[in-house]
Amino acid sequence: MNKRYSLRKRILVTGGAGFIGAHLCRRLVEEDNDVLCVDNFYTGTRENVADLLARPNFELLRHDVTFPLFVEVDEIYNLACPASPVHYQNNPVQTTKTSVHGAINMLGLAKRVRAKILQASTSEVYGDPTTHPQTEEYWGNVNPIGPRACYDEGKRCAETLFFDYYRQHRLRIKVARIFNTYGPYMHPNDGRVVSNFVMQALRGAPITLYGDGSQTRSFCYVSDLVEGLVRLMNSADEVTGPINLGNPNEMTVREMAEVIVRQCGSRSPITFAPLPADDPKQRQPDITKAQQLLGWRPAVALADGLAPTIEYFRSFLPSGT
Repeated sequence: MNKRYSLRKRILVTGGAGFIGAHLCRRLVEEDNDVLCVDNFYTGTRENVADLLARPNFELLRHDVTFPLFVEVDEIYNLACPASPVHYQNNPVQTTKTSVHGAINMLGLAKRVRAKILQASTSEVYGDPTTHPQTEEYWGNVNPIGPRACYDEGKRCAETLFFDYYRQHRLRIKVARIFNTYGPYMHPNDGRVVSNFVMQALRGAPITLYGDGSQTRSFCYVSDLVEGLVRLMNSADEVTGPINLGNPNEMTVREMAEVIVRQCGSRSPITFAPLPADDPKQRQPDITKAQQLLGWRPAVALADGLAPTIEYFRSFLPSGT
């Protein structure tokens, strides 16, 4: 057997054609792993990984994780699930199924082949927090019957399943709680803060703020986030998480809108709309554990991350815009 080939890790990335998944697949392929990218293309697209299709160590498979998958792999990154309110509220039942049934199927696969498995959880498990900044010990303040519950509670249940498989079957698990992330390959119509603001600013349309814009978020560039995911996967087995991965630099949504308008060279005015139900008022990660256990913290400044993000979104506009 070719020695170089035999040393390659076989890595499955579910949701691999989505925003974060595409960046993760690219990183893993460049590190000479054999990467199986699985996606049902609900929000992900083939175009996001088109440059990888000719690589001999990359494979793309259309598959929905709510159905079992039978493959042989060494590691699993479970990223499959729509992450923006526009998309996950469009089909809330399927969103819950993706989080819960998807976790069960991927955990079952990991148990069968003894793979290490990482769950892409979310800061939304904290709900509208009463503790600030959010540490991993905070249990959250989530409305279990609200319009966001399909995502928030689905991810919370997925975390439960991961830790039950860890305790009952001694599975090697990793749980990352991902905070707001931005960068190229975001869906232009996903309704999230950065994509909304950039597309509106590039078109010269009014920037829509929900509420008075005083709610806070912390924005992490996607390459930093991917670095955190890889470090977590490669950490010692006793480092299970959950571990917060996000940028601790908190800012108001209005401040972010103003930064984007300036960086786009736009004259878009700011308008206001009612605050959606259960929208969190504050969001800021405490990344002490990530720093101590993974040696990780974000390195990309906001202006440096927005530049390629804006150029990516500009490609969706008619030429000359």
